[in-house]
Formats: sequence, C-alpha cells, structure tokens
Amino acid sequence: MFTQKRLDEAFENARVEYFDNTSKFVFMSDHHRGDGSHSDEFTKNQNLFMFAMDHYYKNDFVYVEVGDGDELWEQRKFKYIKNAHYDVFETLKKFFYHDRLIMLYGNHNIYLKDPEYVEKNYTSYYNEYREQKFDFLKGLEPVESLVLKHRKTGQEIFVVHGHQGDLANDYLWYPTMLSVKYFWRFMHSFGIKNPASPTKNVYKRHKIERNFNKWILKNRKMLICGHTHRFKFPRTDELPYFNTGSCIYPTSITAIEIEEDRVQIVTWKMRVNQEGILQARREVIRGSELVGKYDIRE
Repeated sequence: MFTQKRLDEAFENARVEYFDNTSKFVFMSDHHRGDGSHSDEFTKNQNLFMFAMDHYYKNDFVYVEVGDGDELWEQRKFKYIKNAHYDVFETLKKFFYHDRLIMLYGNHNIYLKDPEYVEKNYTSYYNEYREQKFDFLKGLEPVESLVLKHRKTGQEIFVVHGHQGDLANDYLWYPTMLSVKYFWRFMHSFGIKNPASPTKNVYKRHKIERNFNKWILKNRKMLICGHTHRFKFPRTDELPYFNTGSCIYPTSITAIEIEEDRVQIVTWKMRVNQEGILQARREVIRGSELVGKYDIRE
C-alpha cells in the first residue's frame, strides 16, 4: 500500500522528457561514489565507468543517473567525494553543460532533495591549490523521478530510483542512515554487507520487485529503476519491469540503453585479451527489443 502511494506521488511529480526514434538515453544507478576510503565501493570500478562514459559522450547519449550516485549516507560532506573522484565529476560536468545529464536522487543521496544542499555543494567548488572558486554543476536540479514520453505513440516510461515504499530506506531513512554511517560503513571495509539491505536480503528484494510489478499492472506503464542492485530485463511473459543493476559489481557495471526506439541492457567488464592486456569491454546481456513491445496500455 505504501509503495503504491509513493510511486503514484513520484509519477505525478515527475520531470517529463520527450523522446523518439532519434533519441539516445543511458541509465545507470547505484554508483555509491564515496570519499576514496576503504569503504568506497565505487573506487574499484572508477576507470571502467570513465571508459563507458566516454563512449556514451562521444555517441551523443543523454545520461540518466537513477539515484544513489553519491554515497552521502557514509560521507555527507560532498567535497571529499568530489576530491576522491575528480575526473568522474569533470565528465559529468561535460554532460551537464551539453544538456545531457538528468540526475535522480535515491535514498543514499536523498540530501539532493534539498535545494539548499545542492546550491551549497554542487553549484561551485573551491580549488585549494589555486585558492579559487569555480562553477561546477551550476543550475543542477535533481529530481525524484522522470517520465519519458514518446512523441509519436504517447507511450510513457517511468524512471525512479526504487526506494519508494521501502520502509527502512524511505520513511525511516534517517535512522537507517545513522546505522550505515556509524557501523555498516566500517563493515564494508571487511566485505561484510548489511543483511537488511535489499542487495543482500533476497526476501526483501523480491518483495520490492513484487510491489513494483503491482504498480506496473495497475498503471500499465513500463518502469526503469535501481536500488536492489539486481539488473533485470523482462522476459516475454513478464511485466515491463527493468532494473539498471549497479556500478559496484566486482570488475563490472551494468546499464540500460535506449536508442532508435530499442531498449537493451549491457554490461561493461574488465577482461584480459589474448595478449594478456587488460581491456574494458561492452557486452549486451539482453535485447535489443523495440520499446513499443513494452507498451501495455489497453
């Protein structure tokens, strides 16, 4: 019940963007960019992420970050995250200033819901070496949700992080944040995951997915989300529930692409070639399928 209400609210207040067969979108989530410490799970995939982003930038994709981009539960002071991943944010800045960045907030970066926090931390940054302040993502307006609407058919694709209605990560996010910041953050350094998180708790993850499928069935919409870290591309007999996966799998990241009215899920991996050279590779996991195949309006 809570999930349906929260998703309804997010849909009603969503940012709306139009697309057609010339549009290109790539969706990624759950980077959990941290401060470069041992608990920063993104560090191991930073170079792989940069390689993938360079591909999407050169090929004119709009980059949609589907929540939990920055790990603000573990490190609320964004300047330390910015310093740890300077090159990543320079790349995001390129997308932003070419009007090709859409940033959603999730539970781990819910502080982006506050315009004052965004203004203070994302508008500019202070270069300690030059002792100067520079524009950063000036004018950035993170949103909770996004609706892509097809110019010709009217089909709508709902995009949201996926924590909506997850009690511990939505209504009770603050005490959950404290447990992560002061306990589980340090456990991550030893490879121990929070069993209450949907990324490790199979029952909780499946419950979230069932609730999302109920919303899809009721509202007849294709849905893209993240949060569970479990990538998903529906089979023919399933409802159009898509999940981006995450950017913190060991040596790989996953993404959903929409291009020329087709959708597919891909993985970027580090692999050794026949000459023993480590290379980044893009592989299609599922797809590509026409977006219209997932238009289930009656």
